[in-house]
Formats: sequence, structure tokens, C-alpha cells
Amino acid sequence: MSFPSSQGVHVISTSTIKPQILLQESQDPCYLTPWDIPKLSTHYIQKGLLFTKPSSPSKNIVDHLKNSLSCALAQFFPLAGRLVTVKQADSQSYCVYLDCSDAQGAQFIHAATQFSIADIVSPIDVPPIVQSLFPLVPGTVNHDGHTLPLLIVQVTELTDGIFIACSVNHAVADGTTYWNFFNKWSEISRTHIKFETNYKTQFNVSASNPPIITKRWFLDNQGPIINLPFSHHEEFIDRSFASPPLRERMFHFSTESLKQLKAQANSNQPNTTQNEISTFQALIALIWTSVTRARQTSLDQKTTCKLAINNRTRMRPKFSQNYLGNCVQIVSATSTVAEITSKASESSNSCGVRWAAWLLNRAVSEHSEEKVREWLEGWVKEPWFYKVGRSTDEHTLMVSGSHRFKMFGNDFGWGEVVAVRSGFGNKYDGKVMAYEGRESGSIDLEINLVGWAMSALETDEEFVKYVASPAPPGACNTLSIG
Repeated sequence: MSFPSSQGVHVISTSTIKPQILLQESQDPCYLTPWDIPKLSTHYIQKGLLFTKPSSPSKNIVDHLKNSLSCALAQFFPLAGRLVTVKQADSQSYCVYLDCSDAQGAQFIHAATQFSIADIVSPIDVPPIVQSLFPLVPGTVNHDGHTLPLLIVQVTELTDGIFIACSVNHAVADGTTYWNFFNKWSEISRTHIKFETNYKTQFNVSASNPPIITKRWFLDNQGPIINLPFSHHEEFIDRSFASPPLRERMFHFSTESLKQLKAQANSNQPNTTQNEISTFQALIALIWTSVTRARQTSLDQKTTCKLAINNRTRMRPKFSQNYLGNCVQIVSATSTVAEITSKASESSNSCGVRWAAWLLNRAVSEHSEEKVREWLEGWVKEPWFYKVGRSTDEHTLMVSGSHRFKMFGNDFGWGEVVAVRSGFGNKYDGKVMAYEGRESGSIDLEINLVGWAMSALETDEEFVKYVASPAPPGACNTLSIG
């Protein structure tokens, strides 16, 4: 498999990285759940971390990353497998599952560019070069994991930095699994540099480092084999979505501004029996109201904010955060434009950010285990698939990702993360992605909007007063490899 160079990025080499060892459980078929299967028609998860360049020769760095990746894949072996579709002999049904038995491996791409760290982080909008730092071409969907690797890594050398990007099949992993993998890979890399040990996989099953749970969970009356009522994948795979030209910007919200926003959202709420509005709910309420104003929609129009939400803590007993697979759903809050865009005032109980925050809080609070189970049962009866950009319109905001994922802590052994960026995957007008901020308690948001709406957002007074300048990276400790 080859990946064309573009936007000034030159591919030096490609290689296949297999798990250092194969666990016995990797020999069993891994059947996809109703949380996994609907994502077959969406894009891979694409996130990457930017670092200053270490003082070691690039060959040593690349070899080190390959070795530590192989070690990490021993625990995250599903990422080294491939999707398989089996047509049932007695019907026109399809069963899609994950085969890890021969560990075909992940793809590792080593690339280089003459661009610098400043070329990535200095522009107001995320520059086009960022897309070339990620593997895969636009239009690739998760169903392509039948022939493409489920994990594709691209390590790009900049003139003064290194960008490590991962594309992970979203039908196999959600954001929690994605960052668990990234965290483990960087931990192994950092540890082996620090102690100069050989790469020997050791599985720590202590309470502080529980094992990865690779067996998928199903309702008692479902699975593990789920037959899809189709005769061909073209009946449920959609590649036709074409996003209009978008502006993509990173916005930083400091700990102090978030405290102020949370206090405002929790003051004079219309329902005193609610749960306290969280910092993140207050922030997304601000984004929802501000973007809605920027879109200049008529006051009587309905507008919706959708949140991707983790089900692991909602099940009884709770799932481990190390459950490998998708365990997310979407909750929604809907209101009229007039209700959520009215200017906030101390005397009004149902206006602006407060009202939007209360609606989001209620949507999250009502997402119980019972609702999760009802959703799973309903999907099996009438299967459907997420289609990129199809469930949203110019009146919708869709928020994914989480500020709770450990991103800036991913030290591979030569210093701290300078910035987090994403690839083309699953982007459209109104898509918002949440990231951990550099300083403790801060949050970064990536917002995608059509040009005129972004320009209006940039001048929205209520929005701008909460946006802060990102904290500069500290002095990075460079460490020689090899």
C-alpha cells in the first residue's frame, strides 16, 4: 500500500509493524457490537501530536518508535487485525467481525517536510499542511478496514519538530480507546529510553495499570453475531458527502475563564433540582449560543446541539475505561434560536448560556443505563449507520472528543507536546472537537464552520471575552536516543 506525497510532505518509507507477541485471545473472532457497526460508514479517527525535534539522528528515533509501537500492539492487538465480512448461508445477511488471528499489522509511514513548528501553530486558521501530516486520503471510511490497516501511523520530520499522527478505524475504537493506546505507546517509548532496557512486553495487572479489555460486550439477548439485513455493503456505505469549504480554528479557554463561565451557567437556573452544570457543559453552551448567533438564523428556527457521550460509567456494573471498542452514543438538546441567543442578564432565568447549559445538563443527566439498553435493542431491530455530515445541518452543532483525554502528557521520551491537531476525518460545518488544554484545567476546542459564519463568531462579543491565548510550551528536555 502506498501513500502519495502532498503539500510538501515527502514519504521516505512505509513498513508493517506487528505485535511483538500474540496473546491467545487474539485467535478468537472479535464480533462488532451495535456501538461499533454503525460507524462502518464514517471516517477513521485522526489525531496527532506535535513535538520539538530531539537531538538524536532520525533513524534512531524512527527505529525506537517502531519498536515501542510493536510492544504497545501486543496489548492493543485488535488494532493490528482486519475487518471480515461473512455472508450467512441461510439468508441475505452480512456479519462483520474483527479478525486478529494472523495479526496483519499496523502501517508505519516515515515522512519529512521543510515546514516548521511555526508553520503549524502560528496561522490563525489550521493550515492545509496539517492534513498532509496524516495518512489516508479523504473519502476513506471505516469499512475499508477490510483491506486497509486498522491503525496507520505517520511520523513526519519537520525542520525543527516531529509530528506523530495516528489514524485508527472508528468501527474498532472510540476516543477513549484511541487515547488509551496513544498513552500506552508513549509510556513504553519513554520508559525504554529512560531505563535503556530491551523491548520485552510485560503486562502489569495491578490496580494502577489494569489490563486492556478486548472482549466486546453485548446485551444478554444479543450477539455475539449480529446479522445485517443487507446483501452488499454498498447498501449501507455512503462515500458521497462533500463538505463545503470550511475554516478550521483552534480556540483556547483558560482555567480562569472556564470558572467564570461555569459560575454564570449555574446562576439563576430555571430548575433548582438539576445536577450542577459542569464546566464542559457551560463551555459547550457558550459555543452553541455563539455559533447560532454567528449563523444569523431566524429566531423561530429550531437549533440542536449534539454531544458524543461515554457510556462506560453509565452501565451497571461500570465498564472499565480500558474497555477496547466503541462505547459512546449521542445525546441532543434542542431549542429555538430566540431562546438560546438572547443576551444573558442577571434578572432572566431562561436566556442565553444559562438556558442552553440547562438543556445540555438535562440531556446528559437523563442518559441512563436504561436508555442505553433501549437504544441497543432498537438498533438491532432496525439497524442504521452514521453517515458523515448527514445527521446535521446549518442549524446543528455536533461536539465530539473530550478534554479529559490525556494528550499533553504523551511524552515519548524527548519532551512535552507542543500542540494537538486532527486530520480530515469526520469534519463538516458545525463540527466541534474538544481537547485537553496545555495548562491544568484548561480546554481547547477545534471549531469547523463555513467562512462567513467563522468570521461572525470571531467578532461575537460574548464568545470572544472567554477566549484566551494558549499557554506557551515550557522548555523541552531533549534526550538522545541510541
